[in-house]
Amino acid sequence: MIKFFKIILFVFPMIFFSQQGKIKRVAAVGFLNVENLWDTIRSADYIDGTKDKTNPAFHRSIPLDSVKFLEPEKYSGQWSDDLLYGKKVVRYQTGSEEFTPSSPKNYNTKVYRKKLENAAKVIADLGAQYTKTAPVLVGLIEVENRKVIQDLVNEPALSKYDYGIVHYNSYDYRGIDVAMIYQRKRFTFTNSLKKELKVFGSEGRREYTRDILVVTGLLDNEKVAIFMNHWPSRKGGEAISLPKRNAAAALLKQQMDSIRIADPETKLIAMGDFNDDPVSASLKNYLNAAASEKDLSEEKPYLNLMYPLFKRGIASLAYQDAPNLFDQIIISKNLVLDKNPNEYSVLKAEIFAPTYLINKEGNYKGYPFRSWNGDQFTGGYSDHFPAFVILQKEP
Repeated sequence: MIKFFKIILFVFPMIFFSQQGKIKRVAAVGFLNVENLWDTIRSADYIDGTKDKTNPAFHRSIPLDSVKFLEPEKYSGQWSDDLLYGKKVVRYQTGSEEFTPSSPKNYNTKVYRKKLENAAKVIADLGAQYTKTAPVLVGLIEVENRKVIQDLVNEPALSKYDYGIVHYNSYDYRGIDVAMIYQRKRFTFTNSLKKELKVFGSEGRREYTRDILVVTGLLDNEKVAIFMNHWPSRKGGEAISLPKRNAAAALLKQQMDSIRIADPETKLIAMGDFNDDPVSASLKNYLNAAASEKDLSEEKPYLNLMYPLFKRGIASLAYQDAPNLFDQIIISKNLVLDKNPNEYSVLKAEIFAPTYLINKEGNYKGYPFRSWNGDQFTGGYSDHFPAFVILQKEP
């Protein structure tokens, strides 16, 4: 295991897409699993179905002690935006108690501030060796609510970039979500939505997981769509849980196809923690992502940028002591086949693994320097290495 993570450092600077001529304008797009970024306050979800479903206030986190001031309805049905339309209900989070000062983790303000500081540093560094600035678009995985994202973008390492936020609460059983932040001066937001992923366990009961977040806008005046993912975990085993990720892949493909068909000029970037490798059935067969440019076609319009890295032995985490590349970026073919120098195309994609993100001692030497070892806060960053893609064009 120690050697496997060191491989990343050896191949880290490699260019996977040819660079022709001098780069005039670049943009980094990437994401980070922030490993349970919670605030210190026990929370509940308040769903106000009288608001529009696209309004983040439709479903928001509230302090647990404020529930007594509300008059929510009693509700025992399935949790879904459509089913809750017109209702006012409270949903209690199962994970929020773990991240409080009174929990065994002793999750206090000092720890929370360190989590924010660490995440902000990683985000600011993503792709900076090529762009000399922070990434334009950043996906976030495992955030509790909008407040923690606002606190994150207010950190000194990020505040000067004036990041906007796109976030919706999900019905995930633990209470964690995906989100996206963007530099307002370079990305013009046009629309966003969340797509609920409905998966079911062996007994036919629905299991609540993260949504797929879809964001559209203009990146330096070019139409793009971003799809943030955190697919169902391998809890219970890879084979048993695979149908849930197959369902996630089918939902992602449906969303990507709908935008691509409606407007073929829009450039698509899907990214996140897929809890599967690039060779898994979910990504190869259900999303139908190509492994190389030569495999792209009208029937196979999406390219998995992480496939070449996977074949080289690069990983983004260790799951049950085995190397995996769960953190991936998948793009539409117009980002690699359309060679108009005045429009963005892919220059390179990387797993970001500088030395400060790697554990340097103990049983987990060479692994990502994670935040938690059981209930002990390590001062680390994440249990995943983040990923990014560099886009280039002439000015």
